[in-house]
Amino acid sequence: MQKLVLQTTPQTTTKLQLTFNIPTLDELFPAFHTGDFAVLYGSENVTSLLSQLCIRAHLPTEQGGLNSNTIFIDAANSSSMSNILQTIEHHQLDPQKTIEHIQTFRAYTAYRLQSLIIEKLEQTIKTSKAKLVIISDIMCPFLTETIDEQETRTAYNQIINYLSNFAKKHNIIIIATNLPHENTTRNKTLHDITTTKTGIILRLIKTQYSSDIELEKHPSYMLGIMDFKPENKLLTDFY
Repeated sequence: MQKLVLQTTPQTTTKLQLTFNIPTLDELFPAFHTGDFAVLYGSENVTSLLSQLCIRAHLPTEQGGLNSNTIFIDAANSSSMSNILQTIEHHQLDPQKTIEHIQTFRAYTAYRLQSLIIEKLEQTIKTSKAKLVIISDIMCPFLTETIDEQETRTAYNQIINYLSNFAKKHNIIIIATNLPHENTTRNKTLHDITTTKTGIILRLIKTQYSSDIELEKHPSYMLGIMDFKPENKLLTDFY
C-alpha cells in the first residue's frame, strides 16, 4: 500500500522595501528590504540620507515607503531633529504630522545604548508598529577611553549581532551610521567588527572635487562605486 505524503508549503514573510528615491543612488542600491541590517559610514552626508529615509518610511509602499513609523536612536547627538525638520520643510510636508511618525530616543553612553537596544527595542517595535529603526553614529558611545577595551569589544559585538538577528526576526529594516571620528586603534577595532558582522555596507566618500558612494558589501546586489549627486527634488517627483 502506497503512503500518501502531504507536503505543506512554508509560509513566507512579505518583504517590504524602502528606497532613497535618488536616481543616481537607486541605480547602485535599489532598495533596503525588511529583514536587512545595514551600516552607512563615511562623510557627514550620511546624516542627510538618514533624514530622507526617516520621512520616506511613512509613505505608502507603492511610493517606495514602508507605510510605517520610524524609531530614531541618536547615539551621539549626531543628527539633531533640526536636520530632519529641514528635510521635512524642503519636501513641503506637514511638520507636525510627519514628526508624529518618528519616535526619537537619545543614548549618549554605551550602557544607555545597550539598554535601549537589548532591553527595550522589542517592546518599542510592538507598541509603535515601526518597520524602520535608525541608529545614528552607533560606534560613538564606545569610543570613550572610560570603558575598558575588552568590555567595549564584547558589548559592541553583542549589539551588532543582536541587531542583525533582530531585523530578521521582526521583519524590519535597521540602519546604523558611523560618522567620521579620530582614527584610533579602538575606532579601527570597532569598524572591523561592524564590517565583519554586517551584511550591507554603504560608504560615502567626499573629497575636494567629488562625492561618491560605494556599495562595499551586500548579499545579492552587485558591488560598485559611482558619483553621488543627490538631486534637489521633492519626495513625490519620481512617482
